[in-house]
Amino acid sequence: MEIILTALVGVGIGILIHKLLANQSGQSAAKVAKEIKASAEKDAENIIKEGELRAKEELIRSRDEFETSTRERRKELQDYEKRLNERENTIERKNDLVENRLEEVVRREKNCDGRESALSARQNELDELIKKQTVQLEGIAMMTRDQARVQLMQKLEHELANERGTLIRRFVDEMKHKCKREAQKYIIEAMQRCAGECAHERTTATVSLPSDDMKGRIIGREGRNIRVFEAETGVNVLIDDTPSAVVITCFEPKRLEIARLAMEKLVSDGRIHPTRVEEVVEWARNEIDSETVKAGEDAVHELQIAGIPPQVVEVLGRLKFRYSYSQNVLQHSIEVAKLMAVIAAELGLNVERAKRMGLLHDIGKVLEHEIEGPHALSGREFLKRAGEDPEILNGVGCHHGDLPAETPLAAMVSVCDALSASRPGARSETNEFYIKRLEELEAIGNSFRGVESCYAVQAGREIRIIVDPGKVTENNAYALSRDMVKRIESEMQYPGQIKVCVIRETRSIEYAK
Repeated sequence: MEIILTALVGVGIGILIHKLLANQSGQSAAKVAKEIKASAEKDAENIIKEGELRAKEELIRSRDEFETSTRERRKELQDYEKRLNERENTIERKNDLVENRLEEVVRREKNCDGRESALSARQNELDELIKKQTVQLEGIAMMTRDQARVQLMQKLEHELANERGTLIRRFVDEMKHKCKREAQKYIIEAMQRCAGECAHERTTATVSLPSDDMKGRIIGREGRNIRVFEAETGVNVLIDDTPSAVVITCFEPKRLEIARLAMEKLVSDGRIHPTRVEEVVEWARNEIDSETVKAGEDAVHELQIAGIPPQVVEVLGRLKFRYSYSQNVLQHSIEVAKLMAVIAAELGLNVERAKRMGLLHDIGKVLEHEIEGPHALSGREFLKRAGEDPEILNGVGCHHGDLPAETPLAAMVSVCDALSASRPGARSETNEFYIKRLEELEAIGNSFRGVESCYAVQAGREIRIIVDPGKVTENNAYALSRDMVKRIESEMQYPGQIKVCVIRETRSIEYAK
């Protein structure tokens, strides 16, 4: 259409030019116009022919595209029809299978109905037979079914009561053993909150021997006696050229005292073998526990404080084996109580409450693994459970600024605590980092799964790990030692090297009754 319009415009232009030339130049102009008109008409014809040719080409191209699209769509429809036919065939086959299965189910249902009738008749016969046998048995036993049931239930109840008592007793024994072991574990794992000076009298104990022959008996065949002793107590026993004496070393005072008592008992008794060592160590632990209670009672008696519950006295006595920067925590608590009493008397305050508050202010230092939080708050929580007075609780909880002081006595606790700790010669920070390194070493050992107990010995050059053989296999023990070495190397700084010794011992224990 555009080509035709262009041609018509050209013709019009030619006619216009022709008229103009005719008016201007006469015949010459008419001739030129005629030529221009003829040229324009020729151009118009060419343009029209070219447009027609292009239109035909466009029509052919559109027809080809339509045919191609039609063929592709026809192919798709044929494929879809083929899939529909296949699906229809599949559905017909499945329908045939379902019909066959349904026929089989109907046939089986009929057979089941027949068998059910036969079983019902058989059940009736069995019921009649059971009734006859029951009547005969009642006649033979000279008692009815209800009487026999009652007698049988009474007998079973008696037997079950005995069995239940046996199970309960065994369970209680196992729980007691487990509780003692867990308590021992907590005590061993609880390291000093503020480590003290590594003095000789606090880290070593010397046990005299009747003769040097006793050293061989302590060591035992292939060293089994001394290994059991060190594993049970968590100390290091030094048997050297010192005549008639052995040296026990440990940085934890309670373990050192238990080992000293146990060694003295073994030497005086003379019978030294692994089982006896375990028995004596258990006896020593009980003695130390008794001594712990006595230490708490002595502290209360020395200060003449009344009304402290027994469980608080026992926990208070455990402070005897705690040191803060080489200052004994129990002696520190007694000193704070005396300072509180003096100042309270000067200020006209309640002296009895002042001594009670000063004595109990650091009791949380032995509860760090039992109650979460700072020792001031953990001690306050423990005393609250024991029914302590709210004023005492506030004094215990605020002496390190964790809580605001609500009374003058509560404010005095922090003052007396600082006086006792800062007096000349009260504390020493020598070797503090050494003790902290030992604490960190045992903490890493106890963090692994399957570890029952962990002891740092040989002045921190060796760590002994006792694992539960039910949770840690022999292969896992090797992997455990390797993982522990990597953990120590990545998290700690220490001189020299640290030996990691994983001990896995299997015991089979039964009781003849």
